[in-house]
Formats: sequence, structure tokens, C-alpha cells
Amino acid sequence: MAERIQKILAEAGFGSRRKCEQLIQEGRVSVDGRPAVLGERADLERQTVTVDGQVVEPQPKVCWMLHKPTSCVTTLSDPQGRRTVMEFLPELPVRVYPVGRLDYDTSGLLVFTNDGELAHRLMHPRYELDKVYRVTVTGMPEASDLRALAQGIDLEDGRTAPAKVEVLRHHPRESVLELTLHEGRNRQIRRMLDAIGFPVKRLKRVRYGPLRLTGLGPGRARPLTADELAMLYTSVDLDPPQPRQNPPQLRHVHRPGRARGRFARR
Repeated sequence: MAERIQKILAEAGFGSRRKCEQLIQEGRVSVDGRPAVLGERADLERQTVTVDGQVVEPQPKVCWMLHKPTSCVTTLSDPQGRRTVMEFLPELPVRVYPVGRLDYDTSGLLVFTNDGELAHRLMHPRYELDKVYRVTVTGMPEASDLRALAQGIDLEDGRTAPAKVEVLRHHPRESVLELTLHEGRNRQIRRMLDAIGFPVKRLKRVRYGPLRLTGLGPGRARPLTADELAMLYTSVDLDPPQPRQNPPQLRHVHRPGRARGRFARR
């Protein structure tokens, strides 16, 4: 897959995107023996990219899952100094990015990868990937409310797509629902429940496509298993990456002044 050269270099560890753009502008980057141009795309599977004569090797495809806790933001950094999801990952041999996002007050399954095509397809509505959420609301929705959620709710940015709704607990003070969506609008579930008069108290994503959160505690992260990788790639019509003969050893580095991330080994 062809990607912008500065993105390829950044993912290969040559610095930030801006630093990599500077390398290109200084004429230190070549594609198939000719100087690269800023904004140009390249495919490391078919082309040779070098920096100061050093060949840039294709990066291994990496996928991790995190049980995102509440009170952190789904971003690489935060100007307000809040905790980010990146602080819960170990030091990895490649740069990974979250696929989509979960709100500050939402917990649950979050996928990270360095595979741009996989991330694009996972978020594209064409593939109708199931995203399952466990929702605790104040009060007890009636049958008509549940039908409205299932059929679609009119929000300020348009009507929501049909959703699957299951009642896990029905009580006058507090009820628990399980919602399955294909969409991923900003704060969609909270807005849907607000629209029918049942504010969300707690919201957790428990499944993302074929991946389940089972057995992973809040703030814990782990790499996907070979079976999970195969199911995830197949779910969006991609061939799974082949396992490497000698995968790099991971080491966890605590960043001073930040929350100590934790990760689980299988």
C-alpha cells in the first residue's frame, strides 16, 4: 500500500512527521535512486526508499488491544495534560495509533495498529463491523423506547442507523442495555439515550468486530493472538500478516510524571 513518505519514515523511527518532512526537503531521502519529493507516496513492498543511503525496511504489522479506563483521552498527546491511552501501552518496536476513539468517560475495548489500511477498513461503514456496548442508564426504558433505539433516533447530525438492543437488567432506578452499532459518531450512544430521556451513567465497549474484552482488566493491554489477528483482518477482507520468525522483544518504559502503563502477556 502506497503511503506518504514522511509517514513511512516516521513509522520507521526517523523522527516526527515534521522532522521527516525536513529530511525530504534537505534531499536526504531517495525513492528508487532519485530524490524524493514532499507529498510523494511510496510502497515499501515494491520500491526502495533510503535515508542518507540507509534502506528503510517495511515495518512489521502490529495490533494491540487495550481495556481503556475512564478519565483518559483517546489521543497521542493532550495539550491539557490529561492522561492519554498511549500511557497504558508498553514501549513498542513500531509506532501504533488507536483505531477510532472512545470518549473520556467511556471505557472498554480499543484497538491499536500501525497498519493504515486495516485501520481505514475497520472504521469504514462499508464493512459494517459490529461494535457492542454495555450501557447503564438511569431509569427503566419502556418497550417503545427500546423500539426507537432499534429503529433509529433523530439527532442533530441526522437519523442513526438501526441498532440491535438487548436488555440485560430492567429496574426502575437503573437499567443495563447492550447496544450493537455499526456507526461511530461522536458521543452517539450518549446522545441517543439522552434523546429518549434516559441519561447514560456508565458506558463500556465490550466487543469490536470479532474481538472481545473478556479477561482484560481496566488499564491492561496485550497484543492480539494469531487467531484474533486472522479474524480481524478477515472481517474486513484483508489477508492476515505472516508471523515474523524473530519478533522483537518488548520492553516497558515508564515515562516520568505520567501514569504507569500496564500490559498483559499471554
